This record gives sequence, C-alpha cells and structure tokens, in this order.
Amino acid sequence: MLKKYGKEYFLGAIITLGIVYGDIGTSPLYVMNALIGDQGGVTHVTPNYIIGCLSLIFWTLMIITTIKYVVIAMRADNHGEGGIFALYALVKKRAKWLIIPALIGGAAILADGTLTPAVTVTTAIEGLKGFKFGNVIPVTNQNDVVLITITILLILFLVQRLGTSSIGKTFGIVMVFWFGFLAVFGFANMCKDLTVLRALNPIYGLQVLFSPHNKMGIFILGSIFLATTGAEALYSDMGHVGRRNVYITWPFVYLSLILNYFGQGAWIIHQIKHQTVTSNINPFYDMLPHSVYLVGVVIATLAAIIASQALITGSYTLVEEAIGLKILPRLKVYHPNVLKGQIYIGVVNWILCAITLSIVFFFRTSEHMEAAYGLAITLTMLMTTFLLFEYIRGRWSTPLALMCLLFFGSIETIFFISSLVKFVHGGYVTALITAVLIFIMVIWYYGNRVRDDLMDATEEVCLDDYVDQLVALSQDESIPLYMSNLIMLAKVKPNHKVKREILYSILDKQPKRAKVYWFVTINTTNEPYTNYYTVDMMGTRNVVNLQLYLGFKSNHSLNLYLRQIVNDLMDQGVIDEQPQEYTTTPGRKVGDFVFVLIRELLSPNTNLSPWKRFLISSRIWLQNHSTSPVQWFGLEFSDVKVERVPLYLKKRQMPFVNQQKIINAELPDESEK
Repeated sequence: MLKKYGKEYFLGAIITLGIVYGDIGTSPLYVMNALIGDQGGVTHVTPNYIIGCLSLIFWTLMIITTIKYVVIAMRADNHGEGGIFALYALVKKRAKWLIIPALIGGAAILADGTLTPAVTVTTAIEGLKGFKFGNVIPVTNQNDVVLITITILLILFLVQRLGTSSIGKTFGIVMVFWFGFLAVFGFANMCKDLTVLRALNPIYGLQVLFSPHNKMGIFILGSIFLATTGAEALYSDMGHVGRRNVYITWPFVYLSLILNYFGQGAWIIHQIKHQTVTSNINPFYDMLPHSVYLVGVVIATLAAIIASQALITGSYTLVEEAIGLKILPRLKVYHPNVLKGQIYIGVVNWILCAITLSIVFFFRTSEHMEAAYGLAITLTMLMTTFLLFEYIRGRWSTPLALMCLLFFGSIETIFFISSLVKFVHGGYVTALITAVLIFIMVIWYYGNRVRDDLMDATEEVCLDDYVDQLVALSQDESIPLYMSNLIMLAKVKPNHKVKREILYSILDKQPKRAKVYWFVTINTTNEPYTNYYTVDMMGTRNVVNLQLYLGFKSNHSLNLYLRQIVNDLMDQGVIDEQPQEYTTTPGRKVGDFVFVLIRELLSPNTNLSPWKRFLISSRIWLQNHSTSPVQWFGLEFSDVKVERVPLYLKKRQMPFVNQQKIINAELPDESEK
C-alpha cells in the first residue's frame, strides 16, 4: 500500500512540475538581465546593488508566492479549482461589488499572460545567437531568433488538444532536470562569492530601494516583480494537478530558484571584482561552463516551452470558470481525458496563439518584451487580495482578513505603482488587451443582469397550464403535421417552469403539430462518463419532460441519445410507435425529429435607457456569435430550425387614436332619405 501511494505521489509531483511551474521556473532567464538593464548596463552595477536585488527577489518569492499563494490562496479552492474566478465564486454572495475585482483581475491575467510564451521562448533562443556548432553559426541574427520562436510556439499550440496529462508527464521529466540544473550551477557559482548570502537579510533589499546608486529608485520593483509573475498561474493551475502536489513540489522549486539567482549574483560580483565583466552579458548563460553551454540553451528552451504550457492551461481554466459564472459567453470545452480539471478550449487556444505570435513580431527582442512584461499581472494580484480579504473574513475572522489586506495590499500597490513605468515601454499592449476583455466581460455579465432585472415575471410560465393545448394540437388533423418529434431545448425548472418564448414558438408563432413534444434539459455532471435520464410524461402520452444527465467527458451528441430514449419509451409502452410509410429502413418505428432553437432579438417596442439598450443588444449579439447549441450538442447534421422571437423588456406605450364619441346624435328620418 505504501509503495502504491509513493508511486502515486511521485507521478503527481512529476506532472505538477510539468504543468504548474513553467512560468515562475523560467524567471531566472530574464530577471537579472532586466535588473542590469535598469542600471544602464553591467558596467554601472555594484556588489551592493546586486545583493540588494537578490534580497528583494528572495523576500518577494517568500511573501507573495509562498505565503500569499501557496499557504493562503490555495486553501481557497472551489471544488479543487483555483484562480481568481474560482475565488470569486466562493465569495460572490457576500457583496455585489466583488464582481469588479474579479472582472479586472481575470482580464488582466489573461492579457498579460500572452507575453509569457513570447518572452520566455525568445529569451531561451537568444542564447543560441552567435553560438558556433563547429565552424557553423546557425542563429546569426535576431530574425533567426524570431523565426525559430514562432515555429516552436506554433507547434506548442497545435498539440494542446492532446490534453495536459500526456503533456505533463513528458514536460515533468524535463522540469526535474531543469530545476536540478538551476540548483547545481547556481550553487557552484554561489560558492565563488558567499557574500551573496547577506541577501537573506531584508535590510539589504530596503537599502537598495533608496540607494543613490540605484538609478531607478522604487521603480526597480517592476523588474523584481518578474520573479513572481507565475504565482497567479500557479493558483489557476491547481485544478489540473491538485493542491497536495503543489505543496509537495514547491519547496524544491523555491530552493532551486533561489540557488540560481544567488549563483548569478555571485558570478556578477566575481566579474566586477576581477574587472572581467563585458558590456553585453546574460548572467544565466555566461556563468555556465563552456562545456555545458549548449545543454543549458537546450534545456532552457524546453523549460520556456513548458512556461508557455502553464499559461495556456491556466487560461483554459480561467475561461471555463468565467463561462460558469456567466462572465463570458459559452464556448465549446473539450475534456481530452477523464480528469475534469484537464480541458481544452479551441477558441481560446487559437486567440492566444494569434496574439502571442503577433507580440513576437511586434517586440522582436526579449529586452523589449521584458520592458512591457508584468504590468497587468500586478493588477491581478491586487484584485486577488481584495477577494481573499472577503474569503478570510467569512471563514476565519475580520481582524485577520484586515491584516492580510493591509499587508499584501500595501506591497502589491507598491509593485503596481513601480510597474506603471512599463506602460510606455510596451505595457500599453497588454493594457489594451485587458481593456478589450473587460469590455466583453462587462457586456456579458451586466447584460445578463439588466435582462434578468427587467424581465417581466410573466416571461416564465408553468408547462402544466399548457399540456391540454399541446395534446389538442397534436390531435388536430386540420393542421398539417409539422414533425413526428418536436424537440425544444428548454431548461425545465422545478414546478415545470419554462420561458414563455418556448410555448410562444409552438402555439402562437406558427402552431406546430407534432406527435410528441419533447422539452429537453441537459445536465452536465462532475463524473466523466455519467449517462442516464429521467422522464416525466406530464400525465400524457405525448408531452415529455426529459432530464438528460451526461458526464463532462461523455459524448454530448443529443440526437444519438434521443433515438435510443424514444425506442426505450416505445418498448415500455409509454409513448405510441411512429411507423413510417416511406423509409429505407424496414420496420422503422421511430419518426423524424426537428430541433427548434430560440434566438432572442430585442424588440423595438421596448423603453430602455441608451446604456441598458446597448448592454442587452451587445449581449444578444455575443450570444448569437459564440458557440451555438448546434455545435454544443452535436446537431450539425440534424434538422434544426432557428426561430427569432422578440424580447420584451419594459414595453413602450404605443400611440392610439382617441375614440370619437357621438353625444345626443339623432339618426336621419327615413322620409328624409
């Protein structure tokens, strides 16, 4: 038994390393480079500056990543799922205003994350520029770097549909070597100058912020923050691997990162003291022995690919949670394997791909990308802190929640202010993407809110009240038969409540005579392969309230299930057989099907303010141009009728002609005619 659990823990840890830590694990590739650039080059760097920066890195990883996210935030999971939207789902009932930090934070992490694949892969490939393979230099200039980077990223996005389980096992083995590589060569170089251990004292970090030799002042924190940008992705990816596996692996990851940062710092100080430093350096690569330089570039490239993977899987999770919270329109979600947390969303994948490749084309060098990287994620972390305040206040105590808010909020506010300088250096790109995402989220979320608030109570009706009409219509031979089986995809609520527009379509718009009326509700369960149904015949033989329960991994092709259910009900004598006179299938007893989908259009006979009209109209447009039920339920080859029905909200007073009244008027005498 112990052997079994040991193997399970080991495999879980490997997958976790492959999925979760790519972003934060590749930060040593560019953080020290960015800090050197803040000083105007390595020739302007002093040992005290390096030690102060290392202190800030150590304590930023300790406070933000370890304490806030690993220790506190990961306790706030929503059925195993993490991320800002999962956190919002836990606290949304406490106050309506909490949707604001959720929208801002979710949009910011999705936007800023588009830079992660670009900056990490570009930085890794730049290590090959000018490197000789014998007498050949394969990567001679930045154009070659851009071309290789784009090729790698395109392949990565192409394989996402395979799922993160298979990817995680492969990537996990690579990440074990990567973090071991960071630790070994970091420790080897740290031993050259153990004065860097003074960085464990936070005083050195505070001193460098106000040192006259620090040209950037407090704005240096914008580059320090790059060391912890993967913390939010770590929280978002919790649903893919489980909280336990993060707890097991984070100490190993943290130690490896710190050893490498300290090793880079010791190498720089050693070069300064011996005056052997050159103007253009990358301390991560340059501190490596020449014999392992190429190995370092290869493994760094693989780790950069994995960093991109962490961002992509985290984005899937965030979008799926946003859909569930009605913050984003419904999109098709695939489950590549039996683990519900592991998903693939094609639309998100290819939008990320397009934006990421565009960023590589636009910025071209890692130096330019680093200057823009991290701005939006500081905003996400601050929004997460607000939501954590409400979570802690509800679970434990208000004083503890207030302490966390003031402590983490103050630190992250300083980081955000210091990162604002990135806006003019390219941060405007992610700011623009964030604004677009917030705009979409506001339209969808508040459009639904306004619609529900203004919806007349009479817009929902009880199906029981119309059963007699449906039975009579089914038997009325004066009306041509519309179809044997009429299927309405309608969520039937408790007490048989449905939207009025469903029955309006059957009875009012064009009376649709059918042998059987089906009101079908699809319920997705948390089990991968659930497959069962319940039937309520409403006291009839031809009005069916069908509740279909399908696992998240099950085939959702509704047409296939319905034919089996119809046969089952006929065999049980619950509904009548539907023999077909003309058919290619001898003995066929199941008739034809038509699926009726309702598409709402805002009625012009509606009195709304311009803002509310814009919200609802835009929300309807998004609904009609996102994934339709035809795609969602595999009805591409079925007979589907889309009906447009007016959405009435606050009906406008229509003009009318006053009735002319005739007072004391006498009819003409017959003799006068």
